[in-house]
Amino acid sequence: MSNMTFTMIKPDATAKGHTGNILQHILDSGFKIKAMKWVHLTAQQAGLFYEVHKERPFYGELVSFMSSGPIVAAILEKDNAVSDFRAVIGATNPAQAAEGTIRKLYAASIGENAIHGSDSNENAKIESDFFFSAFERF
Repeated sequence: MSNMTFTMIKPDATAKGHTGNILQHILDSGFKIKAMKWVHLTAQQAGLFYEVHKERPFYGELVSFMSSGPIVAAILEKDNAVSDFRAVIGATNPAQAAEGTIRKLYAASIGENAIHGSDSNENAKIESDFFFSAFERF
C-alpha cells in the first residue's frame, strides 16, 4: 500500500473552518482523494482508534480532544504517499514545522495540530480500514 496513506483533519481545524483550505492544500500537493467522510467520533471510537497509545499519559486528553467535534477522514493516493504526506503536513509541533506545511499554516499547538497523517504503510492500511469499507473507496 505504498501509494496510499490515511489522514484526518482534526476537530480544531474543522471548528476553525480550515477544512476546505486543508483539502485544497492536499490536492495541490498531488494527492488524489480515494475515500472521504465527515464524522463525529464518540469517545469510544476515538479510544479504539488511538488504542496504541492507551498506556501513554496523554491518551485520555487525546481521546477527549478527538471526540470533541467533527473530523474529516480520508484515504489519499500518490506515489510514496506516506512519506510525501508527512512532509506536506509538517512537524507535530507547529513551531518547528517547515514554512508552507499544513501544521505551520493551520495548527495552534502540539495538541491542536490540525491534521493526522499515517506514519507507516502498515498503519495507513490499519487506519484506513478503521474508517472505510471496500464499498466506500474509489
